[in-house]
Amino acid sequence: MSPRSASVNEELRRRSRERLLQAAVELVSERGYDSTTLAGIADRAGSARGLVSYYFPGKRQLVQSAVHRLMHRTLESALEREPRTDDGRERMARAIDAILGLAQDRPVLMRTHMAGILQAEGFVQCPEQQRLAELLRETVQRYGSDTVDSDYPMLRALLMGAVFAALVPGAPMPLPMLRTELFRRYRLDWELGSPPKERAPGGAAADEPADFSAFFDPCPAPEEQPG
Repeated sequence: MSPRSASVNEELRRRSRERLLQAAVELVSERGYDSTTLAGIADRAGSARGLVSYYFPGKRQLVQSAVHRLMHRTLESALEREPRTDDGRERMARAIDAILGLAQDRPVLMRTHMAGILQAEGFVQCPEQQRLAELLRETVQRYGSDTVDSDYPMLRALLMGAVFAALVPGAPMPLPMLRTELFRRYRLDWELGSPPKERAPGGAAADEPADFSAFFDPCPAPEEQPG
């Protein structure tokens, strides 16, 4: 049997990493961060335990990469949904709604993420985080900013602050109120993006959906060995 080509090996590694990322968000969503183990993630992904350490230095880095993956795929989907548009104000509204929507639809994951980035290591510099940053920078640029290098960190900070405020246990701020403030900051009409049905405070956050396959590559592939 002839050796696999470099491109085939690269695709196997990509799919293996994807399965680990998907397994991480599934288990954290179901069990919470503390009850999720690297061994459990490997089992859910159908991977050897050693592959987790091969791709990620630890659980926090793996989970943070997985949530960044979920975030950038959610944002990408919102920005490119039909009808597609190059209008900067509409794209800014879609970006805000996409991130606020994650706080509403996946509170366990987003609380875990916020707690993780407040740890000493902060943001994990990974491809998933870099892709999220690219999309947000592009959003600021298309919005019409002449100072993207300063306006992008401000957008990121405002979105992080809004997510944090929406998820504070015992004292959450209503998402419509947070959306109103962000839309006022960027001079956006309420009807842009994906407006909620009500402007007043809504009910409790929705249950965490179990199926994350739309945000990851679900295609199975033969497992490769580290190295």
